[in-house]
Amino acid sequence: MKFSATHIGTATVLLEVAGVRLLTDPVFDAAPAEYRHGPVVLRSTAGPAFAPADLPPIDAVLLSHDDHPDNLDTAGRTLLPGRPVLTTASGAARLGDQAVGLVPWASYELTVRGTTLRITATPGVHGPVGEVIGFVVEAEGEEEALYISGDTVYVDELDGIADRFGIGTALLHLGAARIAAFGDGRLITMDGAQGAALTRALGARTVVPVHYASWEHFGEDRDEITAAFVAAGVGDRLRWLAPGARETFG
Repeated sequence: MKFSATHIGTATVLLEVAGVRLLTDPVFDAAPAEYRHGPVVLRSTAGPAFAPADLPPIDAVLLSHDDHPDNLDTAGRTLLPGRPVLTTASGAARLGDQAVGLVPWASYELTVRGTTLRITATPGVHGPVGEVIGFVVEAEGEEEALYISGDTVYVDELDGIADRFGIGTALLHLGAARIAAFGDGRLITMDGAQGAALTRALGARTVVPVHYASWEHFGEDRDEITAAFVAAGVGDRLRWLAPGARETFG
């Protein structure tokens, strides 16, 4: 698939597909910042590459889930009104307005300025912390699709993506996130080894890591992710984005 991507920070990416602008998991608060929810404390360590005011007009938001500040924060919420927000069913109920709730394998056709993108929700498991989905984006005339994992660990259900779609590029939420307050050390996002295994299962030619920096609860950095992919024999599929720089694919 031909598209461009600008990594703004965390899992926030500006995508331009066939002239349609999509924004993923909007996080734009200044850093450092601290967010408390019961016993859970999340701390950011770096802010976005640029501010919401610097964005071009956004046609739709792809929101893997609405209830964690490393995927949707206070400043990010200001970008939701006035455009479709594709998210989980429970998230859409909380957000209201133009939010569209999708369950795994349900699709939504987004038509903007005469161009239609087909966006399909994919399964996700984010530990004991609620619903999450990923997305497959298809464009007319393109044989390959774009996959965005959302915050998930690698589970068997994700193998079904390759049965339904030909994935050219995958944006994988990595970082080996863990929450100390849970007390069990479980992963709630993929580590490098899981990301490499999913890459093989998808058959993706290119993998773009996101969601691996700027927060204290992320446990793997770029070097560790790269080492895991190299060990799995898929290191040549990695493509790292410089924050704030627009890059083209396809």
